[in-house]
Amino acid sequence: MTQTQEKVLLTEAQETLLITLYAKARACPQTILDDKKARQIMERVAYDFSKLKVPIGTSLTVCIRARKLDDYVRQFLERYPAGIVLHLGCGLDSRCERVDTGEALWYDLDVPDVIALRKKFFPETGQYHMISAWVNDLEWMQAIDNQGQPVIVIAEGLMMYLAEQQVKELVLALQQNFPGCKLAFDAYSELTVRRVGAHPSLRKTGAVIQWGIDDAKIIERWADGIRLEEEWFFNQSETIQNLALFYQLIFKVTGLFSVARKAHRILYYTLG
Repeated sequence: MTQTQEKVLLTEAQETLLITLYAKARACPQTILDDKKARQIMERVAYDFSKLKVPIGTSLTVCIRARKLDDYVRQFLERYPAGIVLHLGCGLDSRCERVDTGEALWYDLDVPDVIALRKKFFPETGQYHMISAWVNDLEWMQAIDNQGQPVIVIAEGLMMYLAEQQVKELVLALQQNFPGCKLAFDAYSELTVRRVGAHPSLRKTGAVIQWGIDDAKIIERWADGIRLEEEWFFNQSETIQNLALFYQLIFKVTGLFSVARKAHRILYYTLG
């Protein structure tokens, strides 16, 4: 029996979630990220994904990024099995199924129309919840049932779409509401922000990139107790050795130049 397809009605900026869905479902080598749920969702979404014009390099980066963020959550849950995971800007990502052990309290947050679509594919449970809110409307934090458990916050493909002041307000609110929490997100450099508008997929969606950061330690100065734990570059991924030789060389060459390494990387903080 053919499953009913779901019509996608999103704003141009929100269509970026379909870029990541396509990358994880169709263009990602399973040696990097085996995302069965993404493939299932893509089969049910009534959308012409060819319009997105997603380059293979972008797809690989999306999948390497997802795997690294998965690793942070796995490490956190190994230490705190009953901790709290907050995934901001979750889109249609299936990290809650790829990584969750069933003991953690998990919250996926995105804007209302994205969450309405997400609910067609992911059921809420006693442990898994969805929050329908704009991430910079900070009142959503009151919906978290936090009894002092350790917290990890993941923001994948989100921060660069916020203004710098919004990023700062979000970080400080997370620190205040969940003191000692971990925060991992991917970030662009300031140069990347100026240039990324030429990317074919972003031109198609009309999404606007606003924020980049060159010195990751700047965030430590926003408040006492914030500590940069790791600045991770894509050329560090062990999965690169599973790629075709051409892409292995690209990642290795990129790693030789600071400007290229910092163009897009993952930052991991403790908000103490």
